[in-house]
Amino acid sequence: MTLPHDSLAMSFILFGQPISGELLIGASAVLLLVCLTGAFVRAAKARQAAREAAIRSDDAERGMAELLRVQSEMQGRLAAMTEVFGARQSELNQSVSQRLDGMSERVASTITEQTKSTHENLRRLQERLAVIDAAQTNIQSLAKDVVGLQAILSNKQTRGAFGQSRMETIVADGLPMGAYAFQHTLSNGSRPDCIVRMPNGAPPLVIDAKFPLEAWNAIRAADNPEAATTAGQRFRRDMEVHIRDIAEKYLIQGEAQDTAFLFVPSESIFAEIHERFEGIVQRAHRARIVIVSPSLLMLSIQVIQAILKDQRMREQAHVIQSEVVALMTDLSRLDERVRKLQGHFAMAQKDVDMIITSADKLTRRGEKIEALEFETVGEKAKDAPSEPARSVESRTGLLKLRVVDED
Repeated sequence: MTLPHDSLAMSFILFGQPISGELLIGASAVLLLVCLTGAFVRAAKARQAAREAAIRSDDAERGMAELLRVQSEMQGRLAAMTEVFGARQSELNQSVSQRLDGMSERVASTITEQTKSTHENLRRLQERLAVIDAAQTNIQSLAKDVVGLQAILSNKQTRGAFGQSRMETIVADGLPMGAYAFQHTLSNGSRPDCIVRMPNGAPPLVIDAKFPLEAWNAIRAADNPEAATTAGQRFRRDMEVHIRDIAEKYLIQGEAQDTAFLFVPSESIFAEIHERFEGIVQRAHRARIVIVSPSLLMLSIQVIQAILKDQRMREQAHVIQSEVVALMTDLSRLDERVRKLQGHFAMAQKDVDMIITSADKLTRRGEKIEALEFETVGEKAKDAPSEPARSVESRTGLLKLRVVDED
């Protein structure tokens, strides 16, 4: 680095010292030395930078070579991976195609089965629809019957005939002919709906099938508490009047039982009467009137049937006793004949035992005959007999029979 002489002189003037030629020369030498030193430093730095640049260049070349090598390896690996992926892709495509074929077959078979099942379900549905149509037809006819029944129940006379018909059916199904009578006229001119003749000459049992259903329907049709109370009072009054009429008309001393049945043709009405109108039930009991439902009437008829059957059995007791005596006689005769047959069997068994004994003897004699030995006349026995034997000669003299006794 060089400085102009004017600048150097100015610097000495600034410091306030006089400037001389030698001083200027020395200063110039110093400055020159400083400049040389700086140049050497810069050159060293430049060389150092050049070396570092060369080192960096070598590193870059080595890195580039490494990158090229890695790139080549990567290209090889990519080629290998591409080949592997291609093979795998072909295998995957084949597997996918096979699975798709299998799934197609399964889907086709499933669709076929579903089609068959759908047709079968449709067939069953058609059958059920036909059944439903038939049931709907039955329901329509039943609705017509219900309408007819409602018309019957709306009329007092037809309603009474309906209750009486049900009562007559129960009685006729449970009792034999002659044990009951419908619309029988009593001595006072009244005609109860049914009488049941009791055994042993007892008075008959009276059954009444009339029931005040108008008041009960009014209770059902009431839409407010006042109307329900009024209908309940009417029903209670009608029931009390009907119970009094039964007691006065039908409970005749010596001609009918002192208890009569009031038939209610509905189990639900019977249950509600006992639940809501206990006073009517108690009044009927005091008047010796028993309110019965269809099931209770059926049970009572079965009890009466058992009583009648017992009476008939008692009436036929002497016949049964004579039949039992005849049966015992036949049984004793059978016992005697069986004992005689047993004696015949014992004698036959004894004869059979004797026959078996004779057969055993014949068998033993046959065995002895089978054990006989035959030899010629001039032939001598090789072995001396150890036991005495009997010898029998034939008429020709050619054979000699030797008999050996055995136990």
